[in-house]
Amino acid sequence: MDASATVTPFSTLIRTASHQQHTEAENSSFMSDLLGGRLGVEAYARYTEQLWFVYRALEGAAAALADDPVAGPFIRPELFRTAELERDLAHLRGADWRAGLSPLPATEAYADRVEECARTWSAGYIAHHYTRYLGDLSGGQIIRDRAERTWGFARKGDGVRFYVFEAIDNPAAFKRGYRELLDGIDADDLEKQRVIDECKRAFDYNGAVFRELGSEFPLSA
Repeated sequence: MDASATVTPFSTLIRTASHQQHTEAENSSFMSDLLGGRLGVEAYARYTEQLWFVYRALEGAAAALADDPVAGPFIRPELFRTAELERDLAHLRGADWRAGLSPLPATEAYADRVEECARTWSAGYIAHHYTRYLGDLSGGQIIRDRAERTWGFARKGDGVRFYVFEAIDNPAAFKRGYRELLDGIDADDLEKQRVIDECKRAFDYNGAVFRELGSEFPLSA
């Protein structure tokens, strides 16, 4: 048998290696309380603010990386979320939403790491790109549905536009294509392991943000 036929695709290695951190982030008390309808819309708005800082870091670097041989193929404008986040925040906070905007310490650390990778290590940037956007296209749809039901947002309307990818007609096909890009990355095994480690780190950053949000919005006993 051809040995290459038995090689595990890189996208599969990433998904399985980061499964534990992914599960821990998804099952944080803050996200459980938010999805369970036990927190008010203020908690949802505060979470949306934190996303804005992270996506500003991700997408602020996109133009500079568009021609990068490693990261360039992943720079897809149909994924960009900053404009949608700003529309959601205007709906949640009002026209002067920027005035009260503040990152949690964990959010600041997360955004700083994304920017550092974008500047110094394009393969590391892909790790953050992957953990965010593929998560938004998948589990993010659960958050949208719960937010619409819990706080009465219009279906796929203002307040949940972050989760609506209007330029992606077939999310399943898009995700398949994205994973093919991951599988085609030109990197040796050591570099691929570094990217996997950075994916784990990205989930850890997410988990830290959720913990700080949980401290800010504890459920009363």
